[in-house]
Amino acid sequence: MSGMNDIIKPLETHRVEQMSVQVYEDRNLMGAAAASQVAQKIRALLQDSARQVRIVFAAAPSQNELYEGLVREQGMDWSRVNAFHMDEYIGLAASAPQRFGRFLTDRLYSRVNPGRVELLDGLAADVVQECQRYSALLSEEPIDIVCLGIGENGHIAFNDPPVANFTDPQLVKAVELEEACRRQQVNDGCFTSLDEVPTHALTLTVPALLAGRHLYGIVPGVSKRKALHAALHDSISTACPATILRTHPEITMFTDRAAFGL
Repeated sequence: MSGMNDIIKPLETHRVEQMSVQVYEDRNLMGAAAASQVAQKIRALLQDSARQVRIVFAAAPSQNELYEGLVREQGMDWSRVNAFHMDEYIGLAASAPQRFGRFLTDRLYSRVNPGRVELLDGLAADVVQECQRYSALLSEEPIDIVCLGIGENGHIAFNDPPVANFTDPQLVKAVELEEACRRQQVNDGCFTSLDEVPTHALTLTVPALLAGRHLYGIVPGVSKRKALHAALHDSISTACPATILRTHPEITMFTDRAAFGL
């Protein structure tokens, strides 16, 4: 079992309503600490030998250090982990490196081999049917852990301000992406121009994310400073969808000096 959680100490800790916020010197330390704490929770849940652990993972460069840390964790029975992801572009070619299913497969799934991996199909012939299919998978049992980020426009998953709904009756839906969200994909180096970024995507809704029993937010980098400040301090509203995270009873936010503004 890793002892990383014993040796990586945050620069600062804060409590914002229900949310615990841990600030680290840089994103490498942030990612290692987040991985240690997520792994600790997975191990604790796996102590019940009769159960599987169901986890939703975000696909974004902001999560790279978390996934590198999880790959290095020892004593993890990934064969009892059921893995889901939270969004996928609609219509992006199966060979495209930007597909979120491929991102997670390359950086995590192919390296730790979860017992079950369920991917959203952004090329499904019937988008409504695909949303229903994935909703049914999510509903089989409660989601134990959600590892998520916050977009530059305050989105969580692809719930941008124009489409976010805190009381959404759906678990998965198709959405049109706000331009600010699409520009972030260029800023992150995922696409070379805005024209290349798909305009629509499948996403888990806000209620689907909040249904996770334990939430871990990983938000590094100066480009996320404005969104993180809004998530922590603005009134809770869909103008910054991430503000709703402060209402979750079991959420820890990991960030670095650059994002927090130290």
